[in-house]
Amino acid sequence: MHGVEHSSGVIFGWDPFWVSTVIFIMTYAVVISERVNRAIVSLLGAAMMIMLGVINQQAAIRGVDFNTIGLLTGMMVIVTITRRTGVFQYIAIWAAKKVQASPWGIMLMLSVVTALFSALLDNVTTVLLIAPVTLLITQELDIPPFPFLFSEIFASNIGGASTLIGDPPNIMIGSAVNLTFNDFVINLMPVAIVVMAVNLFIVYLIWGRKLSASTEKRRQVMSFDERQALKDIPLLKRSLFVLALVLLLFMNAHNLGHEPATIAMGGAALLMLLDNLGRSAHAQASNVDQCFQEAEWITIFFFVGLFIVVTGIEHSGVLAYLAEQMLVATGGDFNVTVVAVLWSSAIVSALVDNIPFVATMIPMIKSMAPAFGGEAALMPIWWSLALGACLGGNGSLIGASANLIVAGYAEKAGFPITFLKFMAYAFPLMIVSIIISHLYIAWRFL
Repeated sequence: MHGVEHSSGVIFGWDPFWVSTVIFIMTYAVVISERVNRAIVSLLGAAMMIMLGVINQQAAIRGVDFNTIGLLTGMMVIVTITRRTGVFQYIAIWAAKKVQASPWGIMLMLSVVTALFSALLDNVTTVLLIAPVTLLITQELDIPPFPFLFSEIFASNIGGASTLIGDPPNIMIGSAVNLTFNDFVINLMPVAIVVMAVNLFIVYLIWGRKLSASTEKRRQVMSFDERQALKDIPLLKRSLFVLALVLLLFMNAHNLGHEPATIAMGGAALLMLLDNLGRSAHAQASNVDQCFQEAEWITIFFFVGLFIVVTGIEHSGVLAYLAEQMLVATGGDFNVTVVAVLWSSAIVSALVDNIPFVATMIPMIKSMAPAFGGEAALMPIWWSLALGACLGGNGSLIGASANLIVAGYAEKAGFPITFLKFMAYAFPLMIVSIIISHLYIAWRFL
């Protein structure tokens, strides 16, 4: 029954297929319940896979995708240092003033800025920067922040879908299949732009046309001086230099033969060097310490544990078995499989965080290669997975890490976003973006 039988080293001679399945399901269930921090859960699941003998430590280490880990960590460090310059607040205030502080104009500008940043940085980082400024502006204008934050969550996941570094699922897919920065831009950016436009139109119909602010409140926002947001001009110049260099290298990574993780970590190291030149040893130590503290270690270690848990179920033949079942369900029809991956990944990513889902799907899709005539034939399936996972993340508050971060800020500011209220608007809108993606994939790849 199982795709692969390994000589089992599992304790008590238990079947590794079932032991790994139980560990996997328990890990998932506790992550979804949000009772225990997700980094703790994934690391415990990883430890159990090794302790109970499903895999050994060497196999576990091989299962960790260090390209994803390095890319995430490097970009986090770069953004942490750049954030200190105040450039992100500067852009948000500048954008609000460009539209004369009209509520719909601000919503449009902040959404577009969010989508652009999400494509070039990553969506988690982007909402960390944009959400606080949005709350500041909406409070000044005395208008409800929910529509703004809602629109930004959608923009961050749509923008993130369009590039290799925009959204963790894309980083993972790109790393697993050796896709370049340009591959994502060429194949996914066109559809992301269409989805973004349609979403903004629907958001306008629901909220945008009803929003208004008094002349006096708008005048207050117009009096903000964006230049005051800029705190450290020399550091800003260094940060922009390094960011531009990193993006340039991402675009040419394939020709240079470098992985994205090397570029991101190299960029992070260079920016830290430029930031610490001329400081005393003690000042450097506290500065670097501060910089590392602000990286999202919970996300990083969640990934590490998760990769090992997924390696466990891959090793014991669970994923090969599931891939066989999926091929049986779709009758081995390639086009049906492509569409099934798009829709199933969208619906599942709305209900669970899209990162563990994609980590599970990658080896499963890889094992379909022989059935469809080799690795190269799988490309439309990878694009379906990327679009489904990134856009599906918009379907609920737990669909993507960025959504939870925005909800956290809103709650701190006294405007809690409830799970059901968000989902009532988000799920139907997410379905619209998947219908657009379905049409795009059918037209372009099938």
